[in-house]
Amino acid sequence: MSVFADLGRHPGWPVRLGPVEVRAGTVTLRGPRLFDGSTWSRLRIRDRAYLEPWEPTAQEGWDERNAVLAWPAQWSSLRATARRGTGLPFMIMVNGEVAGQITIGNIVRGSLRSAWIGYWVAADRAGGGVGTAAVALLTDHAFREAGLHRLEATVRPENAASIRVLTKSGYREEGLFKRYLDVAGQWRDHLCFAITVEDVPDGLVRRLAARGEVRLP
Repeated sequence: MSVFADLGRHPGWPVRLGPVEVRAGTVTLRGPRLFDGSTWSRLRIRDRAYLEPWEPTAQEGWDERNAVLAWPAQWSSLRATARRGTGLPFMIMVNGEVAGQITIGNIVRGSLRSAWIGYWVAADRAGGGVGTAAVALLTDHAFREAGLHRLEATVRPENAASIRVLTKSGYREEGLFKRYLDVAGQWRDHLCFAITVEDVPDGLVRRLAARGEVRLP
């Protein structure tokens, strides 16, 4: 089956997004690949203390579920959701190197046309505008090529860095979900942020560029 036929069944994937320039370098998004496993595992295990406090509790230990051997199953699952049209998975690239992941999931079509967005960025890339650029690129793509109307993101109130990414990207706080998700072994409250296509008629990337927070090549 051709790429164009695939795009008809699941609009918005596969595709490459960007580039945009930020303080940390050149940010692009591309689909996950099988050979990403070693880099993905190295970053995840190295940055455990930075990432684990914000991620859902799992039965497996951190090293086990982020081992190189765990990647093929995750890659296959991400690819399957994309081909079913229920997800848009991407690797965040900075200067051509893997620096995190960003995913739109649980896509619902019909009269809702909604989904959630989630992301992580490597610790040594944090604070350089990478997360904001990635969220803006994928949000614009979701509203245009993927045909979505609304995106939501949930974040713990203590996660100031992620809240800063969302608010800089134009997401608005809509409420508090009490005991929403099991994180680090406890049921944690999460703030809900959201954005709809009407909020950014000219696109998030253009808005950020106008404010001088990203540069377009």
